[in-house]
Amino acid sequence: MYLAYDYPLLNVFWTMLWFFLWVLWIILLFRIITDIFRDKDMSGWAKAGWLVLTILLPFLGVLVYVIARGKDMGRREIAQARAQQRDFDAYVREAASGGTRPSSVDELARLSELRSRGDITAEEFDRAKALVLTDDRTAPSPDPRPGRS
Repeated sequence: MYLAYDYPLLNVFWTMLWFFLWVLWIILLFRIITDIFRDKDMSGWAKAGWLVLTILLPFLGVLVYVIARGKDMGRREIAQARAQQRDFDAYVREAASGGTRPSSVDELARLSELRSRGDITAEEFDRAKALVLTDDRTAPSPDPRPGRS
């Protein structure tokens, strides 16, 4: 009946603080374990050593890991986020364009037709054909006719 008197407000505060710190500790431990496996520069034995250290001596292992590799841990996470964003942007561009991109054969056929109609010269055809065959698609393809881009 008088349970509130048995557990004062300050004890509730300390319990909540310790619970919050415990949850924070678990999150940090899982982020470190994820980072151990994410690091491509670390050998298998080094990964195993860090993993054993963080599991058998969790407080010391996590503290040493954060001190020794904390800066690189952030860099790896940023690199992974950028790679995911790049992949997502490429997927969106591909989906927005309908997923169809003219093949090299289609482009060569179009160039051949332009040459046969006389719209481009043989030299322009050879230059454009070389671009198609090297699959240089990073730059927008200019109009092969001189003075028209």
